[in-house]
Amino acid sequence: MPAAVLIVDDEKNILLTLSQSLQLAGYRTELASSGQVALDVVSARPVDAVLMDVKMPDMDGLTVLARLTELKPELPVIMMSGHGTIDTAVKATQLGARDFLEKPLARDKLLVALRNVLTHQAAMEELQELRAQLGRFDMVGGGPAMQRIFSLIQRAAPSEGRVLITGENGTGKELIARALHQHSKRKGGPFVKLNCAAVPHDLIESELFGHEKGAFTGAVSVRRGKFELAHEGTLFLDEIGDMPAAMQSKLLRVLQEGELERVGGTETLKVDVRVFAATNKNLEKEIAAGRFREDLYYRINVVQIHSPPLRERAEDLPDLINTFLSEACAKNGRRPLMLSPDALAVMSAYDYPGNVRELRNLVERLAILCEGPVVSRTDALELLPRGRPLPPMPAATVGGDTPLAPVTAATTAPVASGPVGWRPRVDQTFREQVEDAEREIIQHVLAHTHDNVTEAARILDLERGHFYKKMKALGLRRGQSES
Repeated sequence: MPAAVLIVDDEKNILLTLSQSLQLAGYRTELASSGQVALDVVSARPVDAVLMDVKMPDMDGLTVLARLTELKPELPVIMMSGHGTIDTAVKATQLGARDFLEKPLARDKLLVALRNVLTHQAAMEELQELRAQLGRFDMVGGGPAMQRIFSLIQRAAPSEGRVLITGENGTGKELIARALHQHSKRKGGPFVKLNCAAVPHDLIESELFGHEKGAFTGAVSVRRGKFELAHEGTLFLDEIGDMPAAMQSKLLRVLQEGELERVGGTETLKVDVRVFAATNKNLEKEIAAGRFREDLYYRINVVQIHSPPLRERAEDLPDLINTFLSEACAKNGRRPLMLSPDALAVMSAYDYPGNVRELRNLVERLAILCEGPVVSRTDALELLPRGRPLPPMPAATVGGDTPLAPVTAATTAPVASGPVGWRPRVDQTFREQVEDAEREIIQHVLAHTHDNVTEAARILDLERGHFYKKMKALGLRRGQSES
């Protein structure tokens, strides 16, 4: 079925003109002459995209955009304006607009923008569906460590057992807790979290159990605590190893009896909450040092899931980097970037002490700063923090300064993954392996440029004549690129 586009503009002639233009291009259209009508249409029936004017009399387009983002956050919206300014475009983007077009609209530019937002939306929906089918729980990785975590989540989630999640900072402990909640019998209830290390010691009791009006200076009204807010759902206590000793005994009582009293109150409240806890500390050592209660440890540690550091799951780096890069490009309105094998080798050679959190931030920086469309070794080296040892220099180059990752005749593992899937073979000489790698890269770049040799040579930083010679030497001709 053709995609349905809602056009929102207070000028009737613009509505009709745009509707006719989009219908001729194969789209179905809905028309709204005001912001309120647009909100009513979106609430009443599904549309695939919205094309909306900024300046309207009853409710301006930015206000409608904010309401639409709350109502249907996944709905792609393109804003248009005859009085567009950079500030307006920036504000529209911050509010969630996928694109911003200036009036009068050029038909070709409008159709390209519309096709782009619909293609991106379809890709994101497909990604979500695939993740659901694969049972990845919104986590990326197919190595043994992650497969063990997925298995533990599948077994522990349907139970009522408490779970202790251990691991270094940035390894995704909260993601594991959310996955447990989403696959539990309590998934329809709230998921409430509290970082025990981020709350001052004198306020943590109020945060957990709530307080009555006048219980202490500044308590101007009754406040419900995290346990009450999580009733019939899940409470995630992050960094529980930093909880003060006095609070540990009070927490233990609530876990044992399912009852609490607000600070300054006398009423006993019943709560039905499943608790997940996480820590980056060795709680057994904390117990030995007298900083953590042993009986509390056994209460929260019915099932334990360890979230490994990134350096122990290097096999997942290519998937993580490519996934984060795709998400970062979409989030920041950038065209998709491809990682060259040598760039991926550079990024995979670091240990990432900040783990997945650090990797995600670095990849987003790459998406914002790299001009693309192919991320080079130089781009990757500039991205990574200074002062760390560089990965080994590559053994060969395609030409110019586009290096290949080093290979040896003894290895059968792929040197890189992502856009180029070349693997060395043990029955080849080193020169044959290099030629195969060059052939694979050139075919891939030609596919990306739709056999535009000039553009492919530019991407690989080769002279056009040298690029033709390289193709001839490798037995390649136009039309042999990857599909």
